[in-house]
Amino acid sequence: MSEDASSMRQSIVPLRLRGRDPAVAIAFGCILLLLLGGSIYSSNFLSPDYLLQQLKVASFLGVIATGMMMVILLGQIDLSVPWTVTAGAMMACAATAYGTSGSFLAIPFGIACGAGIGFVNGLAVAYLRIPSMIITLATNAVVQGLMVVYTGGFSPQDSASPAMRFLATGHMIPSVPNGVLVWLVVGILAVFLLIRTTFGRSLYAIGNRERAAYMSGIDTRRIALLAFVISGSLSALGGVLLAGYASKASQSMGDAYLLPSIAAVVLGGTHVLGGKGSYLGTVAGVILITLLQSILSVMQIEEAGRQLIYGVVIIGMLLLYGRQKLN
Repeated sequence: MSEDASSMRQSIVPLRLRGRDPAVAIAFGCILLLLLGGSIYSSNFLSPDYLLQQLKVASFLGVIATGMMMVILLGQIDLSVPWTVTAGAMMACAATAYGTSGSFLAIPFGIACGAGIGFVNGLAVAYLRIPSMIITLATNAVVQGLMVVYTGGFSPQDSASPAMRFLATGHMIPSVPNGVLVWLVVGILAVFLLIRTTFGRSLYAIGNRERAAYMSGIDTRRIALLAFVISGSLSALGGVLLAGYASKASQSMGDAYLLPSIAAVVLGGTHVLGGKGSYLGTVAGVILITLLQSILSVMQIEEAGRQLIYGVVIIGMLLLYGRQKLN
């Protein structure tokens, strides 16, 4: 009788704590500390205009990190993000060279290119059983080569379309950048997918134990394929937003988003081995990374130092969450 009661308590406790992930609370606590610390270096750090600017910068990373979260929930990784972002931006800008119809199709064309890259990654991981770390790194190199061939090694000459610039820097709501609204829409759709759909529940199930998920009737290969397609599409959308923000695409513009996108997801409490994580945590991680970047800029820390900090944070979380997963 006591054993039954004990097992029942063990099954009830996780349900009660499901919405109380300590990692999310810690991430938001660190955000508050960064805000207070930043205000020491600059009196304008807590001003509404500055915070809105930081939120706009965070929206680009937030869109990319959303796709990364989908893949990490599977227990996989997507290292093709840098040049998927760049390819999405370049192809969207390239479409504008074909007149009015090209400008109209620029955004969906850029996103479609990202979806194609994600499809190749997903096909290799899900159906050919190639490790995601290997195939996505190889895909990133292939896309880089294709983009260099396309541009001849020079900076792309095509400019972003007016729709791309409006999507990234315009204001449908006064004082609220459209980029933030795009992230909001992406976030709402992501939460709906993760919580309310079979696809979302399957992501968690596969991340916890792929074989058990397969035996329960889940088409694990199709789910993995869709997750990589979503990751590629959102990485390309992030590239489209970045091109709209800068008014044109540039070589290697996505390189700065690989480590931050992984760090944001991991800092938000998503297990790097899959099966556990909340989108609220990813939002907290994105804001935390963005504020950290801002403070490092204010402190005039060089890029090498920033990458060192990202690497140390990711390694620390890998060790922490990896041990928790094994236990």
